[in-house]
Amino acid sequence: MTHSVDTPAPHGVVPRSRKLMRRGNALAGHIPHDLVQIAARVFPAVVFWQSARTKVEGFSIKDSTYFLFEHVYALPLIPPAPATVLATVAEHVLPVLLVLGLFARLSALGLLIMTAVIQVFVFPGAWVTHGLWAAALLVTFAQGPGRLSLDYWLRLDTPKA
Repeated sequence: MTHSVDTPAPHGVVPRSRKLMRRGNALAGHIPHDLVQIAARVFPAVVFWQSARTKVEGFSIKDSTYFLFEHVYALPLIPPAPATVLATVAEHVLPVLLVLGLFARLSALGLLIMTAVIQVFVFPGAWVTHGLWAAALLVTFAQGPGRLSLDYWLRLDTPKA
């Protein structure tokens, strides 16, 4: 018969670990919320902007973009031609608004919807990537763009006190 013996942690390890964890948490608490909010706006905006730039040549949508929306990105409810135009315009306009922090919650919502559509209908296996985009966009949608935004300066959106 074997006996299990609970051995206590070496004296002081647990309290020191808690103290270290509290210090780390306190240090992280000093990261300015404005920095978090601007990062949550800029990084997903760049992803969508870069995608948008691959769809156009000058001010015209490439033929290859129409082909992709007809054969690869085919959506069940929207015909390919209008879907191509809507997605291309949205991928150009919404990221700019998001970076500026102008109509930021609405822009984040639009990009969240696009992310969901891409996840469900286009690339269902890329949920990790889309989840990261969604997490960042949810910060802006739920908490607003913060003080480093035109919404704040124009008093269209004010941070919680």
